[in-house]
Amino acid sequence: MAAVLDPAASLAPEMTAWRHRIHAWPELGFEELRTSALVAEVLESLGLDVHRGLGGTGVVAVIDSGRPGLSIGLRADMDALPMQEHSDAAYRSQRDGTAHTCGHDGHTSALLGTAAYLVRHPPASGRVVLIFQPAEEGGRGAIRMAGDGLFARFPCDEVYAFHNMPLLGRGKASVRSGATLQSLA
Repeated sequence: MAAVLDPAASLAPEMTAWRHRIHAWPELGFEELRTSALVAEVLESLGLDVHRGLGGTGVVAVIDSGRPGLSIGLRADMDALPMQEHSDAAYRSQRDGTAHTCGHDGHTSALLGTAAYLVRHPPASGRVVLIFQPAEEGGRGAIRMAGDGLFARFPCDEVYAFHNMPLLGRGKASVRSGATLQSLA
């Protein structure tokens, strides 16, 4: 297990820096210009071919093993909420009335960290489709990305995402089988 945990843990400082940058400049759905630019910049620095503009501000990249296998989508949402942040943190929102109170800054940073890990430790087979989605908060970003050909261009056998649950406690995860939250239907 240390073979996975140690390299992943070594990415924590970078992931924290990305999260702080995203958190300080939150953007509402379909307005994630700075966030999607940062995502694309990081993915390109990892040597990945980046596809921008799906669903408006969505970003996609693929890590391919070059061998047959499943195509697994990993999705993170990038948008913030129209809320005031009440924090003294150095990285608090610099935009009055807009804040990452939903945790999407963490989702985006976690998927960027996953991308960095997978570039260094590619899958043994198949491929991983990294999906950075705009406008999850009621903005129908998933539907727009699908309408722009997300799954026609980047077919996925399965798609996974996670949600921050601070009340669950540090080091704990909750898993649920089947479709959860908003669907494309």
